[in-house]
Amino acid sequence: MRHFDYRSKTRRSSSTSLFAPSQRPNRHLHWDQHSLNLAENLVFATCKRAMRRRKLLGSSAFTCLFYACILTLFPFSFLRFVQCQLGALSPPPLPNPGTFDLLTQAAYARLDNLTTELLSSQFVQEYSFCIEDPKADWDKAFNYSSDRNFLTACMLKVGDVSRRLCTAAEVEIYFNNLLDGMNRARPNRNCNSTYWVAGCEPGWACMTDIEGQVDLKNSQEVPARGSDCQSCCEGFFCPSSITCMIPCPLGAYCPLATLNKTTGICDPYSYRTPPGQPDHSCGGANIWADARTNREMFCPAGSYCPTNTAERPCSRGYYCPIGSTGENRCFRLTTCDPKTESQNIHLYGVMLIGALGTLLLIIYNCSDQLLTIRERRFRKSRETAVRNVREKTQARARWKSAKDAAVKHVAELHAQISGRFSKRMPSNPEEFKNLNEIETEMTDDLYSSVSADGSGMPHQSNANSKGEKTESSLHIHAEDEKEDNFDKFDIDSRNKDVKNKVSKGKDIHTRSQIFNYAYTQLEKEKAQQQQSKNLNFSGLISLAANDEIRKRPFIEIVFTDLTVTLKGKHKKLLKSVTGKISPGRVTATMGPSGAGKTTFLSALTGKAVGCNVTGLVLINEKAVSIHSYRKIVGFVPQDDIVHGNLTVEENLWFSARCRLSADLSKPEKVLIVERVIDSLGLQAVRASIVGTVEKRGISGGQRKRVNVGLELVMEPSLLFLDEPTSGLDSSSSQLLLRALRREALEGVNICMVVHQPSYALFQMFDDLILLAKGGLTVYHGPVRQVEEYFAGLGICVPERVNPPDYFIDILEGLIKTSSSSGVNYEDLPLRWMLHNGYPIPPDMRSDSNGTSNHELHDSVMEEQSFAGEVWQHVKSHVAQKHDRIRRNFLQSTDLSKRKTPNIFLQYKYFLGRLSKQRLREAKTHAVDYLILLIAGACLGSLTNADDATFGFGAYTYTIIAASLLCKIAALRSFSLDKLQYWRESASGISSFAHFMAKDTVDLFNVLMKPVVYLSMFYFFSNPKSSFADNYAVLLCLVYCVTGIAYALAIFLEPGPSQLCAVLLPVVLTLIATQLNGSKFVRTVGSFCYPKWALEAFVIANAERYYGVWLLTRCGALHRFGYNVNHFVLRLSMLILAGVGFRAMAFIGMVTFRKK
Repeated sequence: MRHFDYRSKTRRSSSTSLFAPSQRPNRHLHWDQHSLNLAENLVFATCKRAMRRRKLLGSSAFTCLFYACILTLFPFSFLRFVQCQLGALSPPPLPNPGTFDLLTQAAYARLDNLTTELLSSQFVQEYSFCIEDPKADWDKAFNYSSDRNFLTACMLKVGDVSRRLCTAAEVEIYFNNLLDGMNRARPNRNCNSTYWVAGCEPGWACMTDIEGQVDLKNSQEVPARGSDCQSCCEGFFCPSSITCMIPCPLGAYCPLATLNKTTGICDPYSYRTPPGQPDHSCGGANIWADARTNREMFCPAGSYCPTNTAERPCSRGYYCPIGSTGENRCFRLTTCDPKTESQNIHLYGVMLIGALGTLLLIIYNCSDQLLTIRERRFRKSRETAVRNVREKTQARARWKSAKDAAVKHVAELHAQISGRFSKRMPSNPEEFKNLNEIETEMTDDLYSSVSADGSGMPHQSNANSKGEKTESSLHIHAEDEKEDNFDKFDIDSRNKDVKNKVSKGKDIHTRSQIFNYAYTQLEKEKAQQQQSKNLNFSGLISLAANDEIRKRPFIEIVFTDLTVTLKGKHKKLLKSVTGKISPGRVTATMGPSGAGKTTFLSALTGKAVGCNVTGLVLINEKAVSIHSYRKIVGFVPQDDIVHGNLTVEENLWFSARCRLSADLSKPEKVLIVERVIDSLGLQAVRASIVGTVEKRGISGGQRKRVNVGLELVMEPSLLFLDEPTSGLDSSSSQLLLRALRREALEGVNICMVVHQPSYALFQMFDDLILLAKGGLTVYHGPVRQVEEYFAGLGICVPERVNPPDYFIDILEGLIKTSSSSGVNYEDLPLRWMLHNGYPIPPDMRSDSNGTSNHELHDSVMEEQSFAGEVWQHVKSHVAQKHDRIRRNFLQSTDLSKRKTPNIFLQYKYFLGRLSKQRLREAKTHAVDYLILLIAGACLGSLTNADDATFGFGAYTYTIIAASLLCKIAALRSFSLDKLQYWRESASGISSFAHFMAKDTVDLFNVLMKPVVYLSMFYFFSNPKSSFADNYAVLLCLVYCVTGIAYALAIFLEPGPSQLCAVLLPVVLTLIATQLNGSKFVRTVGSFCYPKWALEAFVIANAERYYGVWLLTRCGALHRFGYNVNHFVLRLSMLILAGVGFRAMAFIGMVTFRKK
């Protein structure tokens, strides 16, 4: 028989009563404090008298008194529930259900007060890393307001529930043990090696030893428990080594256990009854822990638990994952059988990727179609303009032919008449005058047939009748009476017309007007060039002095004693070169291999990196840097550095837009581009792709001419060309030289390196610079005088031998000079200096033994040790790097007087060019997206998002795959066109506009690739986190790794950059996922971007788990070292890292560029 202690005679004050005003009141309780105290006093007095009179009264009488105690006490205070019974007598069910509701509400209010205390305690603050909103998370776990039946049942079973509930101190002990990875509590006051009661066993609990209200808020002291040990109530769990009960959270299923006689285990739990105690039965639930270690309390998968004591199977059309408190309706187009754990949403993934693929196909196909339609419209307008101008030109040619025939006929008739009547009829040129006027009228009609609005279309009106033409022609230039002035007048009239059209060009807007204007001007220029060949001396002077012909700014370079010495090695690449290159002339630089021809151009253009350049270089008689004129200085490199995925016209147009004057009208720019295309013979391939190594394009000769055209379209005043005719046949070379000579007629200073040109090509140059090995000058002067100079030295060119070939063979030592000349090929530089009176350098003066000082110096250099040579090489390399960086940041005053487009316009031009390039690379991007799809499908199928780790493993592989694939794809942005960038930046095009345009265009891939990957991964792995959260994290990740790829592509060569792009994601992810690594490894991992992305993924998934999953969330986040409050912080860190790597890439791009 159980004994109960009624020693407390003193009634407790109202502040400690269950329904005291300090406690949270219930709206169903309407009794005042006085009534409560009276009722309690009455109950205890009645029970006390009953105990005293127990011997006097029979069992029936005592039973009635016990019922009275029960009926009186239950409505007021279950904490002071008095059990009055005799032996094993138990009271029958109470007849009033409302009474139990009232008591349940009171008990729940007490639990709610305990929860409030726990939420505000230091204990919850220590768990802030896994609880973002304590009130919301604890409500989702312990808000039993919808169903409190488990609490009512427990009161019926054990009576005073509050004396069995764990206090804040005991709860803290239990959770701290879990935090430390222990499923069994440490020895404490109630359960230790010397004191052990039945309540210490799993699934059992005891009451407090001291009668009275338990201070559940006490977090400092564990109360003594050992009284009335019983099995744990349903809906509660009683941990081992702790003699109290804790309510099971929502999403748990905590029924009473039953003994499995076969296994000896208390099902559905895994603990056993203590040995040697046959009266000790199975109790209730015993542990609420991390799902990774124990899932006994979790509501089973395929079922849902509306309360912690009820389990119901999931219905058809719904799915119930483990730990569910309710049914989740399946999406449409998905099938969910009864007891389904998760829904199959693969169909949505297929639909999304289908829609995405369709969208991409539409974008790529339509965009390419738009480019095709746009080019077709341009081509039609251009062909129409060409046809109109050609028809007018043919009409003019026919008229001139008819006029010439008439003039000839008149001349013959005049000769016949004059032969007969020479004494009677003097020569009368009136007929020629009339014909000249008629021809002039016809020419004006043809070339001025552009309409007043600039359309360029001829007028078809009755005003052009023969009678009106003849009459008007009699009044045009009536003062011209001499036939020899005809050509001069014709050119003057065309030049005036050119000027008029230039002014009219500013008002031309439509495409047809622009092309008609451009081609009309081109035909006039051709006619002017054709007739300038037949001009006499006075006509040439008049043409040169004509202010109406636009001339470019003149640049003349004079160099004296120009010497270039390689830093570190002190080797002279160019030595004592003196001369000048003049505007309006084409200068050829020739010599054998190793003569320093390219070094000579580099020294003049300020691109001699890693070298000491000495001597005097004057530009327009001023000692200024050539970089001050870089906007009007062109440099054609030896390699054909052009964009292979653009057409010929697009390459030329981009250079023209970015480098021509911003004040120049569009018709004038069209005229310049069309002039270059026509002069270089690129009309047939203007719409053809230039081509790359992988994709065939135009021929090598055409590519070389495009390389030259990139500089011609910017209308330079000074043009350097490094071997522009190499690889060209004779006809292509002559076509190129004719185009360059036409530029020279406008005052352009042209200097070019040529290797053994043909005789016809050689005669097209104005000046020649002939260098010998060692960078010494052999000849510098007019081409027509070179043979005369060498003949004076006794070196005569044999008949039927090309002079430049013969001179170079002599300088190579392949042909020995005749003994009668007394000149050795090594003495030719010295002879040139003596011939011009230049000072001879000291190292070229021979000593008494006939050995020059520089030969002795070279022999000393050869005898240096291997270590010395290595050290010199290192110093030379470091000097080159230092020189390149210094020159990249060198600022010079702009003296070109040309205002090029600002950075925003250049950014716009870059966007247009890059958009076309990306559209033409659609197949490459399609392969990238296809690989992402396959990766997403494989990883989503093979690595499911485990509930216990919140997808830690699956997201780890996602970070590696997304980083690797996106990095390799992003490397192409900067690694494939480094040479093109170096060329464009050297010409003054904005590097910032170039970088930002590329980054802007790549944003399309940054936005689309996460969608492509998640369309497979998300719908195959089916994590609990939303698609939007996964997309946000993956978007920030892709943005970050794209910036890293930019830096790798700029700082490294293509091979090493690809290797680093593969290794970095794997290595950094392994470091970031080392949970048990050393402090150094963990510190390094905290600065790795995979850790930030992985933490954001896990947090987004963990926030969707609540209720019974709360401990699993805290355990996983504690094990991983994550914080649930850092989701936005990690995304921000990824974005900042992406911005930082982009800034680093831009600085590297500007710093280490080569000019």
